[in-house]
Amino acid sequence: MVEPRKCREEADDVDAVTRAVLSASRLLIAVSARSLAQVEERVTLPQFRMLVVLSRRGATKLVTLAEHLRVAPSTAMRMVDRLIAMDLADRRVNPRNRRETLLQVTEEGRRTVETVTTRRRQEVTAIVERLAPEQRGALVAALSAFNEAGGEPEVSDTDGREPYPLGWAEATAGA
Repeated sequence: MVEPRKCREEADDVDAVTRAVLSASRLLIAVSARSLAQVEERVTLPQFRMLVVLSRRGATKLVTLAEHLRVAPSTAMRMVDRLIAMDLADRRVNPRNRRETLLQVTEEGRRTVETVTTRRRQEVTAIVERLAPEQRGALVAALSAFNEAGGEPEVSDTDGREPYPLGWAEATAGA
């Protein structure tokens, strides 16, 4: 355990804080990778990211989906085609504008997102449970400030659902 005085000194040192955040990010990436382990033979990380966006947004046009993922529409189309072939997503004609096609996650795709998200939450919970109560409080305060500084939306505590299960905030959330 790190001494409180040393923590205070390092908190003033931007390099020390940066190193601590980078170490924590490695841990969180490892947790995310492990949560994807059972589906990664079937779904790549970028494809999973697309499933997350589709599961949160609902039926979405290809161009809008590409914008949210920050990829070219042609890249998004190839990813969608692969997800459709695996029955994780589908496309349908927009009933309001028959010239448009809407993409959506299937029930199988939704289950995939929920399974990975649940696994990740369980692993993070197990790590947090190993912290002393005062460390948990300090961690909440520090991460809340860090997330706010970075523009990351807070996870809802009302329904247990995260806005973006792997941390990819949409480019134009709410649009």
